[in-house]
Amino acid sequence: MTEEPIDEPEDERRDTAPESADETTQAVPLPDGEGSWTPRADGGAVDDVALDPWGSSTVDDYRNLFEQFGIEEFDALLPEVPDPHYLMRRGVIFGHREYDRVVRAMREGEPFAALSGFMPTGDPHVGHKLVFDELIWHQEQGGDTYGLIADLEAHSARGLSWAEIDEHARDYLLSLLALGFDPEEGELYRQSDNRRLQDLAFELGSEVNFSEMEAIYGFGGETSVSYMQSVVTQMADILYPQLADPKPTVIPVGPDQDPHVRLARDLAARTRYFGVTEAYASFEADPDERTVLARAYEERGAFADDPDRPRCVEAADWLASHDTPSDLHDPGALDSAIEKLRAAGKEPLRPRVRFLDRNATDDAFEALIEAIAGEKRVYEGHIDAFELSHENAEDLAREVELAHGGYGFLPPSSIYHRFMTGLTGGKMSSSVPASHISLLDDPETGYEKVKSATTGGRETAELQRELGGRADECPVYELYAYLLAGDDDEFAKEVYDECVGGERLCGDCKEQAAVLMREFLADHQEKREEAEELLADLDIEFDSARA
Repeated sequence: MTEEPIDEPEDERRDTAPESADETTQAVPLPDGEGSWTPRADGGAVDDVALDPWGSSTVDDYRNLFEQFGIEEFDALLPEVPDPHYLMRRGVIFGHREYDRVVRAMREGEPFAALSGFMPTGDPHVGHKLVFDELIWHQEQGGDTYGLIADLEAHSARGLSWAEIDEHARDYLLSLLALGFDPEEGELYRQSDNRRLQDLAFELGSEVNFSEMEAIYGFGGETSVSYMQSVVTQMADILYPQLADPKPTVIPVGPDQDPHVRLARDLAARTRYFGVTEAYASFEADPDERTVLARAYEERGAFADDPDRPRCVEAADWLASHDTPSDLHDPGALDSAIEKLRAAGKEPLRPRVRFLDRNATDDAFEALIEAIAGEKRVYEGHIDAFELSHENAEDLAREVELAHGGYGFLPPSSIYHRFMTGLTGGKMSSSVPASHISLLDDPETGYEKVKSATTGGRETAELQRELGGRADECPVYELYAYLLAGDDDEFAKEVYDECVGGERLCGDCKEQAAVLMREFLADHQEKREEAEELLADLDIEFDSARA
């Protein structure tokens, strides 16, 4: 969940090539013919991707994340986002998990939150600015916004001293404030100083075991307990905005942080007092079996002696003579559903909402029974309600849970941005100074780094004019699209069109980008100085008492 540049193995780095680049790097957005922006789908193999929050893996094909991990394409949701950020419009933000819940709250003026964290292992650089901008944009849209320093993670996972952590933590927060984060409308904190966070992490730790950590993160017998605890602390970070009031919450991250998001979503469900599902009879059914049961109920007029009161055994007989529904993930669900229906015999097949007792206290379970209006059936481990919609049932379950000391967490949402390519190719890395531009770099240093960057240009100016440049393989064009063009889509599109059309040569393009970078750094560092007073007023300690 924390944003940190991931070091590349030495053999994956490329030498600086001032005027051309022959290898394909990470994809950047491409404009379509109408002037709107869509993500570029990389070519190449679609091998399995190992998403490692602390590793050196890269993503060569973003499409595979949709197929392998269930990340949804952001493009389909973009029209619903009010005043979308340019990172969304240009496809830099390419995927999401249930962000539609946040968008709906945004559009309807309901509470929502955004949180992301930063592991202070080096200087903040232009890659981190993506997340800074995403947090600030959500704050401007009215969200409760949180920025955190993952100092416990930096100490346990990276072995940084507390003195190093203190220095870097200050720099991250100064840049975040300089870019526009309003500390009066949001919250900034260090993991090590937040007792409410640590208490939540302790409670969440009781829901996770070593086998799960091993399966998700590859931890083994040599992994320190503090390293594992830092993961649980990150889960607490992700759920922290909902401690006082459950609300849709988005975590803006790179795709390598998705394992954290998935575990946090699981923990949000595990800590709930009640689960709410659809059901059709007294027995339990998985989602595929429920699809079969729903089909049978819809067709009850074809088989039931009394369509107003179809019997489970009648549905079983009818299903046994029909093909498996095409939308099942598990074809065996038809047989298992038929078996359960036969066992239920003459019990009526009726749609209902089911409240499952997960962690409820006796008092909470009894209170829920009392709160459910209309017809209901009470069983040892669940309650069936026949006059509630699924949405209203969810609201009621959360209301009862909160009234009886539970958390009531909503599953956190996430948005995913593309990795920013290093100036020398490969992923941007804080351990390779030439690959990144620090937000603390002297403006002239930033200028020189851009001038020395790898490009997607052809081998000669003549070939560039004839074939056009390869903007979608160019770290310099990426700087325009991700940062230097700001909110000006037309300018970013102009740079792209001139490049691929052969009108723009790499030397002139890099000069323009270098000048813009110098101006950006000068302006940012002036604003950092202005933000010193804001930072001094915050209740954040930068002189750790730890050894």
